[in-house]
Amino acid sequence: QVQLVESGGGLVQAGGSLRLSCAASGSIVYSAMGWYRQAPGKQRELVATITTGGRTNYADDVKGRFTISRDNAKNTLYLRMNSMFSEDSAVYYCNASVAYKTFWGQGTQVTVSS
Repeated sequence: QVQLVESGGGLVQAGGSLRLSCAASGSIVYSAMGWYRQAPGKQRELVATITTGGRTNYADDVKGRFTISRDNAKNTLYLRMNSMFSEDSAVYYCNASVAYKTFWGQGTQVTVSS
C-alpha cells in the first residue's frame, strides 16, 4: 500500500502560480506518478504524468504552463503551475501506479480567481 498526501493548494489570482506537493508513505522510485484534476460537474482528467525514468507527459491545455517533477529521495511528487487561469480551478489528485496497482490521494483544492 502507498498512501499519498497532497498539499499546496489554495486560492490564487489569475496569472499567478502555485506548487503542489504529493508526499508518499513509501518509496516511489518504482512508481509511475501523475497529477489529475476534477472540476465540479466534470470528469477527472489527466494533467501530467512522469515515468520512473523521468519522462513527462502533459495535457494540451497545461503544456508550457505546468511542470511535473519528482524527488525519489524525498518520496515526493510536485506540480508547478504558472500562468494560471480560472479554468485551472479544480481538486487536484496525486496518483501512483506500481505493480499493477493504482493509488490516489485525497486531493487538494485549487481555486483561481479571475
